Amino acid sequence: MAEHRQSKKRRYITWAVAGAAVVAGGGIAAQTSMAATSWPAQKTFTGRAFDTCTAPSLSAMKAWRADGYYGGAAVYIGGRNRGCAQPNLTASWVKSVSSLGWKLVPLYVGAQPPCQKSSSPEKLTAATAASLGSSDAKDAVAKASALGMKAGSPVYLDMEPYAVTDKACNDAVLAYVRAFDKQLRAKTYRAGFYGFTSSSAKAVATASNRTDLPGNLWYALWDKKDTTTTDWPFGRTQYTDHSRAHQYQVNSKETRRGYTLTVDRDAWDAPVAITG
Repeated sequence: MAEHRQSKKRRYITWAVAGAAVVAGGGIAAQTSMAATSWPAQKTFTGRAFDTCTAPSLSAMKAWRADGYYGGAAVYIGGRNRGCAQPNLTASWVKSVSSLGWKLVPLYVGAQPPCQKSSSPEKLTAATAASLGSSDAKDAVAKASALGMKAGSPVYLDMEPYAVTDKACNDAVLAYVRAFDKQLRAKTYRAGFYGFTSSSAKAVATASNRTDLPGNLWYALWDKKDTTTTDWPFGRTQYTDHSRAHQYQVNSKETRRGYTLTVDRDAWDAPVAITG
């Protein structure tokens, strides 16, 4: 995500190291059935969204909502690798921006891969992947709940680029993701995942074992195409039925109604937080 842990230049370098070629993945849709009697109805948003490192002020959110270009906004609710302070992100802020009509996307920056070229405060290992995934998910649910994001909301796990060709590393990442998602669902929160089409998203989308993988995929592909369909790089039957989001442009400096923010642009057709 835009500058939350790495500069744009560094992210491009990391992305290239991970392998920039996008390979279309086959396989079944990564959906997990949820009993209608025990799960709140999914709240879906379809339209333009943005993400930015620090949640904007309420005044900026009011101005940007009045502008009407965006309808959704991603917010970093927690994780030891979250790179920005969040002075604005409170339960009161969530309630206020939701009342303005904003659809919110909870994003959690969890443990990062052992083979990743970064100095992340929290990294997983093969030995800790399962326990860390479970404990991080519990923390994510606690953070979301404290902000007024109710059961049935999604939590999108942020996994930055890494060398998916490193089998031991990739296996550890998938073990962490499965433990994270399993715990989310145990707490009645939906599982989402943010990753790169060349690495982290590819690992999830093309995994042959679909057990406990996320049902919603937010893919980073910076092609400046506002779509979740025409440039979808994986199997066409995957992540259908309002389960895709696309980060298509990063570090876009925009001024709306007198307030300037640097944001990443997203095409959204996926679950958002249940608030209010």
